[in-house]
Amino acid sequence: MSKLYLGLGTNLGDKEQNLRNAVEKIEEQIGKVISLSAFYVTSPWGFASENSFLNAAAGIETLLSPCAVLERTQAIEHELGRRHKSAGGVYTDRIIDIDLLLYDNMVASLTSPEGNTLNLPHPLMTQRDFVMRPLAEIAPELVHPVLGKTMRELASELKG
Repeated sequence: MSKLYLGLGTNLGDKEQNLRNAVEKIEEQIGKVISLSAFYVTSPWGFASENSFLNAAAGIETLLSPCAVLERTQAIEHELGRRHKSAGGVYTDRIIDIDLLLYDNMVASLTSPEGNTLNLPHPLMTQRDFVMRPLAEIAPELVHPVLGKTMRELASELKG
């Protein structure tokens, strides 16, 4: 059984329900949700929008491979109404976003059978307060496999 962490975000529609729907689908299709952070209201990151985000982090136990998790999270996003992924650093409003942050202690760049690239740990996670605050809430002592610091330490560095 592997343990992974996902970042969840939404800034369109009924945001709280969007997150709850995503967690329900994750439990059905990926594995047992063993921890879920509070929901955090945050500002858009990387683009301008009048819509604030609601973000959370979830810890999951799964039998799936990292690439299978990636494909399932993308399928869940599509199922919940997301039609376009952010590409080339261009971000837009979204009904749901599910990012694979950490998978066990894996450090890898993988390509799924569908041709999607997955970098573990997520390369931008430590730059994003909206990821690190909820992640530090549910896994404060978890150590980043590259940086060697706990999620609590990394989150506190973002606060200044």
